[in-house]
Amino acid sequence: MSAPGPRIFLSAGEPSGDLHGAAVTRELRARLPSAVLEAFGGPRMAEAGARVLHQMERLHAFGTVEILAKLPAHVRLLRQLRRAFDAKAYDLAILIDYPGFHLRVAEAAHAAGIPVLYYIAPQLWAWRPQRAVRFAKAVDRLAVVLPFEAAFFARLGLGAEYVGHPLLDRGPMPDRAAARARFGIAPGEKVLGLFPGSRHGEVQRMWVPFRDAAHRLLAAKACDRVLVAATAHEAYPEPGAIEVHRDDPLPVFSAADAAIAKSGTTTLEAALADTPMVVAYRAHAFTYWLSRRLLTVPYVSLVNLVAERVVVPELLQHDVTPERLAASVRPLLDAAHPDTVAQRAGLREVRARLGTAGAAGRVADLAEQLLATK
Repeated sequence: MSAPGPRIFLSAGEPSGDLHGAAVTRELRARLPSAVLEAFGGPRMAEAGARVLHQMERLHAFGTVEILAKLPAHVRLLRQLRRAFDAKAYDLAILIDYPGFHLRVAEAAHAAGIPVLYYIAPQLWAWRPQRAVRFAKAVDRLAVVLPFEAAFFARLGLGAEYVGHPLLDRGPMPDRAAARARFGIAPGEKVLGLFPGSRHGEVQRMWVPFRDAAHRLLAAKACDRVLVAATAHEAYPEPGAIEVHRDDPLPVFSAADAAIAKSGTTTLEAALADTPMVVAYRAHAFTYWLSRRLLTVPYVSLVNLVAERVVVPELLQHDVTPERLAASVRPLLDAAHPDTVAQRAGLREVRARLGTAGAAGRVADLAEQLLATK
C-alpha cells in the first residue's frame, strides 16, 4: 500500500485570492495527485480540485460596516482552524493575500508546528513595517509578486522569493489591432481609456472627475473616442459620448492610446499592454489624512514602485480634478510626444522587472520544498 499523500490547507478570503489559489491548487494536484487539499476559498478553488470546507463568500465583505459585521464569523473560523492545526490535521498551510485575517491564521499554524507558506505578501513595506517583524516570526516561506519585496522581507530574516506576478499567467494582452477592430475604431482615431476601479466606493469617488476630464478632451478634439472599463453592476451617470463597456476590460487597455487609471493592479495591466497612463486616487478624507502619516514609500502606483522611480504621473486626492487629469493625459495621446516616448521606455523596464509567467508553479515548488523538510 502506498503512503498517504500530504494534507495541505489553502486559504483565500476574497475573489482575487480564490483566482490565484485555484492556479496553485491545479499545480499541486498535478504534482501531488495523492495529496489532500482542503481550503477556505471559493468556487474557482473548488473547480481546481480543492475541497472547500469554509466558503469565503460567507465572510467576504467591502466597507467598514460590512467588515465589522463579519468579524464574529472570522473569529469562529479562526477557532476552528486553530483546533485543526493543534490536532496536526495538516502538513502545510498555504495562505494567499487577505493579510489581516491570515496573519492570525499563520500564527496559529506556526504555534502548532505546521509550516506556513504565504503567497502575495501584505504591503507592510508601505504601511506598517513594524508589523513585519510579527509577520516574519509566523511565516516559514514567502512568495512575493513584486520584485522589490524580496529584499525588504529578507532583511527581516524571512525566506522570501520573488515568483513573478500572477497577471503574467493570463497570457499576452489582446492584440491592439484586434481590440481596436472589436470597438470599431477607425485608423488614426485617438482613444482614451478610463479605468475608475471595480469597487463601489472607488467608482463613486473616481467616476465624476474621470468623466469630466474625458469630456474636456473630447470637446478640445484631443481624442476621438473614450472607452470606460466598467463593472457589471456599477452606475456611471451622465456618460455623454463616453462608451461604457461592461465586458472583459483587457481589450480596452489594448485599444487605448492612453489611459486615466485608478491606482492599483490596473496600472500593471496597463503597463503590460504598453498603454501610457496617468494614475489617480482619491480616498475618504480621513483615510487620506491617516495614510499620508503612515505611508512609508514615495509612490502609490505599482508601476512607479516596481520601477523605483517616477515613470507615470500620480495625482492624489485634491489634485484629482478634471483640469489636472485632462492636462496630464493629453500629451500621452500623442505617440510621438516626448512624454509618451519616455513613459513607454519606463513601461518596458517595468515589464522586464515583472519577470515571466509561471508564478503558481513557483509557489508549488516552494510548497514541495517545505513538505520535504517535515
